[in-house]
Amino acid sequence: MNKQQHPTAVPKSAPLVEVRRGAIVESRHRGHIAAVDGSGALVAHLGAPETITYLRSSAKPHQAMPLITSGAADRFRFTAPEIAIACGSHSGEPVHTEAVATMLRKIGLDESALKCGMHEPFSREVARAMRERGEPPNILQNNCSGKHTGMLALALHLGAPVETYDRPDNPVQLIIARAVSQFSDVPEEEIAIGVDGCGVPVFGVAVRAMALMYARLVSPLGSSLTNELAADWRAACEQIVSAMTTYPEMVGGTTERFDTELMRATRGAVVSKVGAEGVYTAGIRPCEKWPRGLGLAFKVEDGEDRRARPTVAIESLRQLGVLDAEALQALAPYAKFPVRNHRGDTVGEICPSFTLWSRNANSIAFDV
Repeated sequence: MNKQQHPTAVPKSAPLVEVRRGAIVESRHRGHIAAVDGSGALVAHLGAPETITYLRSSAKPHQAMPLITSGAADRFRFTAPEIAIACGSHSGEPVHTEAVATMLRKIGLDESALKCGMHEPFSREVARAMRERGEPPNILQNNCSGKHTGMLALALHLGAPVETYDRPDNPVQLIIARAVSQFSDVPEEEIAIGVDGCGVPVFGVAVRAMALMYARLVSPLGSSLTNELAADWRAACEQIVSAMTTYPEMVGGTTERFDTELMRATRGAVVSKVGAEGVYTAGIRPCEKWPRGLGLAFKVEDGEDRRARPTVAIESLRQLGVLDAEALQALAPYAKFPVRNHRGDTVGEICPSFTLWSRNANSIAFDV
């Protein structure tokens, strides 16, 4: 795995979200969007979809792919919720920590084997209760603990050194890099490698390649995965997509998590996965409008995760004709946000301000 050279020019981004206060647009969030169908065709875009950025946690379903294809998940009898949490960025609630602890018991290890570090749980309720008790966070509450446990299971299954499962040259990380390359069509030697927040390798590819990864995830039969491992990859894709959409609370949390709420609102028609620093990816399962499936990816240029990312995600999916009226209503709290002053008065609005462009240079804004 080699690092790409840093680009010499900053890609030209597009305005995506406006922060309005009264009659003035006070701030803008800019970025890059790509939508790719199962054939690999770029069907909609904005900004510079060839912009290279890190997948961050959006890589998790693909990082879990070798756990399935190797037979490790079957060997250790991981359940569908456990596979979902291996693909997720969980909130650190008891349902999550108990699932990870169970996975560790199944592979004969304990939490001391995890190298993901510690942070306060994403769940505001859990974090508040811990602060009140004066209790420090534990490593099982790290949002990546499920992913790391999956990597430990893969290391044991491969006979790789467990102590260095997080190193780029460990067989675990090498086989994961091959999976990322397989799904993104980016040669391994061209994938940019960094260190993620949880300490394992993180992969840098173009936003368009990220969208392709998710198109192939949800529509492996309609994609161009044609090598000798295609059958294994297809089965793994189906297992991962089913786990994530059936147990969305294991991907995010029981409440207040965008991935979870979007998968619930779309009744499993969309696989949703956020990544840090304003990254977002989604796979739209084959449907009447997108019979070959669809992958969506974007990068908010300034890395804004809270007010810009959900707004762009919902508006992109709306314009692509993915969200029906019921889903839009369920997701309304994430679609736009009020700007309030310190008295609580609403004095403005944070809202989307873009129209996607199709490959024939026509804007596409579908009515639902």
